[in-house]
Amino acid sequence: MGKIICAGLGPGDPDLMSLRSYRTIQGARHIAYFRKAGYEGQARRLVDGMLPESAAEYPMEYPVTTEIHFTDPEYNRILGAFYDEWADTLAEMAKTDDVVVLCEGDPFLYGSFMHLHIRLEHRAEVEIIPGITGMSGCWTATGLPITWGDDVLTVAMATLSEDDLATRAANTDALVIMKIGRNLPKLRRALERAGRLQDAWLVERGTMSDQTVQKLTEVAGKVPYFSIVILHGQGRRP
Repeated sequence: MGKIICAGLGPGDPDLMSLRSYRTIQGARHIAYFRKAGYEGQARRLVDGMLPESAAEYPMEYPVTTEIHFTDPEYNRILGAFYDEWADTLAEMAKTDDVVVLCEGDPFLYGSFMHLHIRLEHRAEVEIIPGITGMSGCWTATGLPITWGDDVLTVAMATLSEDDLATRAANTDALVIMKIGRNLPKLRRALERAGRLQDAWLVERGTMSDQTVQKLTEVAGKVPYFSIVILHGQGRRP
């Protein structure tokens, strides 16, 4: 029997991929990865040039991304069926051979593979290769420590309500906010209410060749969905 190996790819720079993931990918016979329909996919782009020529590829194309709001029951129904189908496919493949599934960042930190993992329990052997998180790459890009001493670090999604974002920003020391995109105006208002807008940094495409790092107050226009906002802790130090 084979197994399903989810390889964490790290924050974006291929040099920050673990040796274990790199070696696993180089020896893969079957490679699966998530992507939006019509796009190459970030995970596939990160391993360009690493795959054996004989490797079979299996793009797992999301049937929906932002076309339907995630609070709509239809969103969960469509995505649930998508994950069910691919869990069945991967479990069947793993009966005879290893299958490597690519995942940006770390698979167990907001990664899409988690939805497959819970469906594969007791059906196939699954191995997880952890990776450096995208947020770690982004706060390092600011050139400042994210936490000091007893600082509390909070991770929040910009998809939360303005009230929730303002409350969390006001009641934590260090803050990472993910999934920005069209949520940026709401996030700005929330940070201003919490008195923390001036301290916020925006990192786009962290660790990649086209990375940008700016104070959030200097950002104009739209930003990518997969940008990250960073607020550094200022806690105890010698």
